[in-house]
Amino acid sequence: MKKFSVLFALVFTAGLAQAQKTKIFKLPSPDNKFLITIHAGERITWSVIHDQLPVIIPSAISIQLDNGEVLGRNVQVSSSKQETIHETFNAVNYKKDKVENNCNQLTLACKGDYGIIFRAYNDGVAYRFFTKKKEELVIQTEQAEFNFDKDYTAFIPSTSDLREGERYSCSFEEFYTETPVSKFNKDTLGYLPLLIQLDNNKKAVLLEADLQDYPGMFVQLNQQTQYGIKGDFAPYPLEESIGVRSKLNYMVRKRADYIAKVKGTRNFPWRIIVVSEQDKDLLNNDMVQRLSEPGKIENTSWIKPGKVAWDWWNDWNISHVDFKAGINTPTYKYYIDFAADNHIEYIILDEGWSNDWDLNKLNPAIDLEALLNYSKQKNVGLILWTTWYALTRDIDGLCQKYASMGVKGFKVDFLDRDDQKVVSSCYEIAEIAAKHQLMLDFHGMFKPQGLQRTWPNVVNFEGVRGMEYMKWRPDERVPKHEVSLPFVRMMAGPLDYTPGAMRNVTKGNARPSNSLPVSMGTRCHQVAMYIVYEAPLEMLADNPTVYKKEQECTDFIAKVPTTFNETIGLDGKFGEYLLIARRKNNVWYIGAMTNWNARDITVDLSFLGEGNFEAEIFSDGINADRDATDYSKEIRKVSANDKLNIHLESGGGWAGRIHSAQ
Repeated sequence: MKKFSVLFALVFTAGLAQAQKTKIFKLPSPDNKFLITIHAGERITWSVIHDQLPVIIPSAISIQLDNGEVLGRNVQVSSSKQETIHETFNAVNYKKDKVENNCNQLTLACKGDYGIIFRAYNDGVAYRFFTKKKEELVIQTEQAEFNFDKDYTAFIPSTSDLREGERYSCSFEEFYTETPVSKFNKDTLGYLPLLIQLDNNKKAVLLEADLQDYPGMFVQLNQQTQYGIKGDFAPYPLEESIGVRSKLNYMVRKRADYIAKVKGTRNFPWRIIVVSEQDKDLLNNDMVQRLSEPGKIENTSWIKPGKVAWDWWNDWNISHVDFKAGINTPTYKYYIDFAADNHIEYIILDEGWSNDWDLNKLNPAIDLEALLNYSKQKNVGLILWTTWYALTRDIDGLCQKYASMGVKGFKVDFLDRDDQKVVSSCYEIAEIAAKHQLMLDFHGMFKPQGLQRTWPNVVNFEGVRGMEYMKWRPDERVPKHEVSLPFVRMMAGPLDYTPGAMRNVTKGNARPSNSLPVSMGTRCHQVAMYIVYEAPLEMLADNPTVYKKEQECTDFIAKVPTTFNETIGLDGKFGEYLLIARRKNNVWYIGAMTNWNARDITVDLSFLGEGNFEAEIFSDGINADRDATDYSKEIRKVSANDKLNIHLESGGGWAGRIHSAQ
């Protein structure tokens, strides 16, 4: 009994000593709804409460170096500093002119020349590590846990579409897997952004920002806790070669036992949780913009967003012409004519204009100089498609060559990775392209994470299961997916969904077709996407011949801007429907979309302010439930006192353009 008492005393004393070493810090948001609690002792954990609801329970964070040192273990906080940040900055090519960056910040400096910064906003929280070491660091791994007190339902895109079976090479183009957190497949990787459905109708979205010279974060089941997920990171690539099956990819054949080699003094990416009380709040969130490095281009006047007459989705399938349509000079002159006639700013020459591995080898059917001269006469810009591999053979030389010829930018495809090498390459490409005043659309790409603010010549990203899949694998989940994206994926930044289909079908009537692809849902569902989806460089996916036959819709689409001065999330429910208003100068654009469920919603126009207005409205036609191409157009007078009752058919949409009637 005496031995037991002594042992108990020793254990108790050791535990008390450890408890005394642990320091506790608390950081509230400006409105006091969020509270971050940090325990720094044997390890660092953070937890988050929103208005008394636990968002995450204590979750460990750390960075492990290859020399055995762990930043976040046996922590000795040497100083702490709490401050308030209150600023507004100008946004470039965004959904609004100005972004407010208001938060409370806590900086913990720790013995060992590292620290952690925590921020609490009124709509979310974030943290990032920083180091102040002299020598280069080899990052073995990073620990980033997100543990929950309940088995919440999660919506996680997963890496099922792997490139040649390589665990960390994927298209980042999946539907959301709906699953209780505990049931997420332990052998599967998910990726960001992802959404957690909390109690009280609240939603939490996990994001990252300012991902520079560092791999992106995948997630997997945290098997060390009851309900949790944790970060996972692609190890650094050591050996690569052209794909065997995926011949446009540059595949990793061997990876290192570390995830990154970095400078000793640097900031690491932000880990973010945004929480909404109403789903519509997610439609107008600025967290990634706030937390990304400010822009590095002083004069951005040459960066001109706009719409693009695109060739690939419609398979160059124009008709009623006197030449054989395809990847050739006459076809692209036809696209240029269409763009010029409809005030479309650009056309793209997608795959086929050059060799896939060598941009200096042109398709003999393409007279690029003639097309550039013709497009210049027509005031239409020309953008070239390239694989990431081809461009990275000589980034500076190729950018200089094609910029001097008059090309306006590159669509860079088939990256399909987010390890440190590819992430760093994206920043390098952006910087060199900016030197030559070239815009970039990163396709075959991981999600945006702030690059678009730092280098605003990057005007769009894919990283989404877009409409291209309708050519091969029509799936009944599409309309739900399309009204889920603005609440999750679009939180990270713009998305190259490539809307604009004029062959629209109702549920159960979609069939694969490479040359005559269709879209699921109504015509107005497609038209509304030009307002709903953020895309400074936005495609018109269908072919010019079809758009000429549907001139009324084409005229409306052409008038919708691709960047805006103001955005308002009016209404919505994740996976069900949404309603967004955006303003450009003195004109308002309103878009609504629904899943397969028909519904009636109300548009409250009180945001218009004083004055009399005229609205141009595209609504689902009375027979759109049987013929999805059916729509009606209406011109009517409206004011801020009006509430418009609109009906959305199954897979339906609604689009309005409102301007002053005076």
